[in-house]
Amino acid sequence: MKQDTIAAISTAWGESGIAIVRVSGEDACEIAAKILKTPEPLDKVEARRMQLANLLGKPTGDDKTTRDIIDNVLVVRFSSPRSYTGENIVEIHTHGGSLVSQLCLELLIRAGARIAEPGEFTKRAFLNGRIDLSQAEGVLGIIRSRSEEALKAATRTLRGELSKFAEDIHEEILNLQARIEVGLDFPEEDTPYVAEDELSNGIETLKMELEDLLDRCKSGFLLREGIRVAIVGCPNVGKSSLLNALVKQARAIVTSMPGTTRDVIEESITWHGVPIRLIDTAGIRIPLNEAEAFGVKKAREEFTRADICLWVFDGSRPIEDQGELSEDMEEKLRNSAHIFVVNKIDLPQKLNEDYLFDKFPESHIILISAKSGAGVDSLKEKILDIAGYRGGNPIGSSPSYGLNVTARQLNEVRNALESLQAAADAKSIGGVDLVASCLAESRIALERLLGILSDDILLYKVFSDFCVGK
Repeated sequence: MKQDTIAAISTAWGESGIAIVRVSGEDACEIAAKILKTPEPLDKVEARRMQLANLLGKPTGDDKTTRDIIDNVLVVRFSSPRSYTGENIVEIHTHGGSLVSQLCLELLIRAGARIAEPGEFTKRAFLNGRIDLSQAEGVLGIIRSRSEEALKAATRTLRGELSKFAEDIHEEILNLQARIEVGLDFPEEDTPYVAEDELSNGIETLKMELEDLLDRCKSGFLLREGIRVAIVGCPNVGKSSLLNALVKQARAIVTSMPGTTRDVIEESITWHGVPIRLIDTAGIRIPLNEAEAFGVKKAREEFTRADICLWVFDGSRPIEDQGELSEDMEEKLRNSAHIFVVNKIDLPQKLNEDYLFDKFPESHIILISAKSGAGVDSLKEKILDIAGYRGGNPIGSSPSYGLNVTARQLNEVRNALESLQAAADAKSIGGVDLVASCLAESRIALERLLGILSDDILLYKVFSDFCVGK
């Protein structure tokens, strides 16, 4: 069945040097030729060779044949299957500006194309076998990279490193599962098709390979999404001042009045190439009104969602004047990554740090002054340290370690590993048929990761996050 020819503006909206309008589909050249005046017919020009052309407007005049020149453009075509989507593609490079690129797109739609859906160009590249699903998601990782290290990790994924690792493990699981199934299908044989020691060693080897892949994916996921850090504590201890010190600008309102912050404020910084997402929250205490109650509720939610919590204290006040932690908050602190930040060290100190050490012996304490900036860089280093990074790289790793992945991809790798662990547990109780079933579940998780198993719902979820022109 012939697919529609799609068109979209592939560059960002607004003024720029150039804007690129992309057309993809079997009729790309024919449709583009209707709105362009070129020295040579577009379909006769060598692929990948750019030529100067005139962009023609809608017919005007009494005879409806006169067409004004809107812009001088450059046009280039790419022939199927040697193009990004695997289809015929035409790119029209107009002068930058919101109006000219929009007019070009409107003319293409009038000529027979339709507006592309979000991510449809990359979706077609996947469906036409140009890239696999993990590489397609790597494209989005490149677009959304917020640091140089995140970009490198996304490039590794786009080059196929994630796919290669996952495909190799998938093949090993498939072979092991197949040999077990043969033994189950022919039980009359005296010798099992897979010896017991070989089966145990095979499962353990696969687990180690998947654990390594999971570590690389977790590392890249943090680079992609950033380390989520919630700044929490009681009112008027300097949480908003700490946010401003970390981002080095007056982002949050700071006053001496407790309860100034009512909603969450999020800002991002990059430290040693690792994005850190900072969330300033309302002071946690018994709320005095409905608005403050909403802020406290949001603060507790952010505390629960965060990868790391910064619990801020005012070093110039006794700890008993800074509110008492509820039992549930104490329990959450003990079971989550956190740093106690003692602020205002530029003032005479009245906070007893021994109290914190006695109650939370495993905690990290950093002394800072949000006003002077003292200790702020040490706090950033500790955040990376707790998250598993030093100098922008996972501890003990080489710079080419992380793989930029989505939450979906990370979850599928986890599912595959959990199923392998279930296979190992089943092996210990002698359930060979259950081992085969668990191996099948692990293999299927990797097939979903790679897009070998995919349906319309999965593809919609993956590509709906893309911009229209990609």
